[in-house]
Amino acid sequence: MTDDIDALKAALKASPPARNPARTAALSAALRAFDEAQDSRQGLPHGLRHTADRPERAGLLKGCLAMLSGLKLKPVLAATTSAAALGLVMVAVLPNLDQGPMRQLPAPSAPVAETAVVQMDTEAVADDAPALRKAMAPDTGAVAAQAPAVMAEPPMVADGDLPEAERFGVETEGEAYANAAPNPVRSTAETPVSTFSVDVDTASYAVIRAMLNAGQRPDPQAVRIEEMINYFPYAYPAPQAGGAPFLPSVAVMPTPWNADTRLVRIALQGRMPAQEDRPPLNLVLLIDTSGSMDDPAKLPLLKQSLGMMLGELRAEDQVAIVAYAGSAGEVLPPTPAAERATILAALDRLDAGGPTAGAEGLDLAYRLGARMKQAGEVSRVLLATDGDFNLGPSDPAALADYIARQRDSGLYLSVLGFGRGNLDDAVMQSLAQSGNGTASYIDTVQEARKVLVDQLTGALFPIADDVKIQVEWNPAQVAEYRLIGYETRALRREDFNNDRVDAGEIGAGHQVTALYEITPPGSPALLNDPLRYGPPSSAEADPGAELGFVRLRYKAPGETKSALIEVPVLADAAADPDARFAAAIAGFGQLLGGASYLGDWGWDQAIELALNNRGDDPFGYRIEAINLMRLAQNLAR
Repeated sequence: MTDDIDALKAALKASPPARNPARTAALSAALRAFDEAQDSRQGLPHGLRHTADRPERAGLLKGCLAMLSGLKLKPVLAATTSAAALGLVMVAVLPNLDQGPMRQLPAPSAPVAETAVVQMDTEAVADDAPALRKAMAPDTGAVAAQAPAVMAEPPMVADGDLPEAERFGVETEGEAYANAAPNPVRSTAETPVSTFSVDVDTASYAVIRAMLNAGQRPDPQAVRIEEMINYFPYAYPAPQAGGAPFLPSVAVMPTPWNADTRLVRIALQGRMPAQEDRPPLNLVLLIDTSGSMDDPAKLPLLKQSLGMMLGELRAEDQVAIVAYAGSAGEVLPPTPAAERATILAALDRLDAGGPTAGAEGLDLAYRLGARMKQAGEVSRVLLATDGDFNLGPSDPAALADYIARQRDSGLYLSVLGFGRGNLDDAVMQSLAQSGNGTASYIDTVQEARKVLVDQLTGALFPIADDVKIQVEWNPAQVAEYRLIGYETRALRREDFNNDRVDAGEIGAGHQVTALYEITPPGSPALLNDPLRYGPPSSAEADPGAELGFVRLRYKAPGETKSALIEVPVLADAAADPDARFAAAIAGFGQLLGGASYLGDWGWDQAIELALNNRGDDPFGYRIEAINLMRLAQNLAR
């Protein structure tokens, strides 16, 4: 037994072994059992209790599971009292592994031995006992009192009832994504006008990349195709000085996955002012320091990312820092960006711990930003979080309304997401859209550089607010159409001319790309039967006529009245490699989210299209996407 104790002590000090998908799924199921038992004991409906008291926050269950899986332990008949805490962890994590066809967890890759109770001496666990008690029973401090609740009603599910994400070992427990059903094919005779708000967020692509690089099949709900397409830079024509803040352009090309339809690309290019022409910036960093941020991919990466950003600010810019956990506090008063050492020291002092008082943090950040705001300057709150708002008025709708009121006063909000496991993408999207800002997900230092160094000006300095696009399709040329993506940005037709309706922001140098798939009259690709009492349609469209007409509305920052830009969609608007690469990414997204309209077109064709139109790729973003397609193809087999 001495060898086992020595091995156990060594494992307690060592880093956990590499993550195993089956073990990850097992842990997720055990944690759900713990949550449901906690909710039942506290008299709460499941899901309403804040999650700061989950054992996963302290990492102890993960550590114990990894530790025990790495040891060869001998079963014994009894345990000493000093081993009670560890024994309870084992019971909580590994209950009823062998249940026949009805079981709690996916089958492990190797046979599971009978549940063992480990005998060990008191000194081996004495130092960790308080932490174990705190993690297992944060409300009472008594591990023993929790044991009946944890073991009372273990969830029993059959293999076929497990969500697909769990069957494939994907850690989606606690994550929520902002998405809607894919846009349908619409009949031009019935609905000739399509209206939506622009979107320059890129969070979806980065989340999908993180999943694929972890060997996980992306959750289809995480796929927002417009954010995948808009992740990449394109060589669009820039607006001329003295004109509108952005320039629209149109291209038409054959649809890669359907020879009987065409793709129409609508693109916007925002003006990029010289750095010396930028207005002064007042930036409030609102940083989540709750217990859920205690992960190398969260708070440590967050600190490193914001530190990189400081080098892009000018001496006249100001930075303040607010941190929030159990409560919110001012970490750094407004400080000139030139005092970089002072700002870095304030960031370095941040530690993770406690629940997430996100609403209180927002309120303090906005009050601080209001004090910093001056006429002619740009003021913005930059929220950095894993998205877990679990204390205070955390209802997304209430938070979004609050942020919208602050936006109208001139204080914008952008969101940076970090980490996985409890990522609330839905809240992040809602807050960023309400705050006239952008939502980005940072999973690597390279992504931090892209968002906070290469594209910082676009992320922080607006050039147009409430940008809306409306396309009227010519029924003589287009019988059916489908907007690819932008499901969460849809607007009603009458919203286009209503200046009170909020829409997307375009920052300095930002680009926007949207793709429509259109079907001409008489095409064999038509999906809708003609109306019995509708007007007759032409069997052949005139190739020289307009396919449609694009209208754009926008407001200058701080203005209340919109301006209008119009451009026709001509059939001979030639496409370039950029347009075809965007089409490849649109196919990539549809393959991940459900290929309803792709026919036999699949991964090989998407990869070939992207490779042939990779073009100039100075930062390697496009070849990275091609490699991700290959990963996704392997995972789909």
